[in-house]
Amino acid sequence: MFAYTARRIVYVIPIVLSVALVCFLLVHITPGDPLVAVLPADASQELAAQLRAAYGFDRPLPVQFGLWLWRAAQGDLGSSIATGRPVLSEVMRAVGNTVMLAVAAAMIGFTLGLLFGLIAGYFRDTWVDKVATSVAIAGVSLPHYWLGMVLVIIFSVQLNWLPAVGAGPGGSGAWAWDWEHLRYLVLPAITTSVIPMGIITRTVRALTGDILSQDFVEALRAKGLRETYVFRHVVKNAAPTALAVMGLQLGYMLGGSILIETVFSWPGSGLLLNSAIFQRDLPLLQGTILVLALFFVLLNLLVDIAQAAIDPRIKRS
Repeated sequence: MFAYTARRIVYVIPIVLSVALVCFLLVHITPGDPLVAVLPADASQELAAQLRAAYGFDRPLPVQFGLWLWRAAQGDLGSSIATGRPVLSEVMRAVGNTVMLAVAAAMIGFTLGLLFGLIAGYFRDTWVDKVATSVAIAGVSLPHYWLGMVLVIIFSVQLNWLPAVGAGPGGSGAWAWDWEHLRYLVLPAITTSVIPMGIITRTVRALTGDILSQDFVEALRAKGLRETYVFRHVVKNAAPTALAVMGLQLGYMLGGSILIETVFSWPGSGLLLNSAIFQRDLPLLQGTILVLALFFVLLNLLVDIAQAAIDPRIKRS
């Protein structure tokens, strides 16, 4: 197990370097001058040159990448062009809100997805299977931003049960674990959980149906084992693939949804990316993309290790 874990960590290093290179190049190949956000309309060429030198934009791209990567490795992602605040503090505050939203959505989506998938797999080709499959298809097919607006209309505008936007009373971004703040999390968490729920339901349904049709399940039942023991074997065999799918979905949710966070004005990484794109704030855009990509790579590493711990066949391969 130690050798497998060490090998996976070594494989992550070139991936991280490639991710950093892509994050750096993506924001430099876009047209336009990033200093437009801070330069006045009547700025002189001398002032523009001074700002460009201050932010390092006057150097060749390889030199900029090397300096940016070296500073990023030390935890310095630069300063935001629009606000002047450190990028790392801005990103970590937004990522913390996104993690909170992703975890809440994962608890809803993964629980319902596993439940619907197991039920549909056990009662395949029955009305129960058709209902669960229809719910899963609807969850994958419905545009989540549209669903978010519908939920706002129903539960915020018409029923006035839940707040529509923000992360706290009075537009405050400060979080507290009380119902007054948790109310702001309900609608965006439900909206975010719909797509993972549908994907996991369909995956677990297919896995469960395939495992139940295998010979070893019939052998277990022929030995007179109770259905609860058979169910444990089914879950154990389906766990590695289901865990991989859940890890990917959690990574997508941690990546933040620009549309969902914009609809609900949730102060997460998606909303931060949206503002950075419109303000042409290159340091903030680079830092946000890099941190989110590293979260995704780390999460996949943890999923790989967890899969090996559950299924010894992965380590032998």
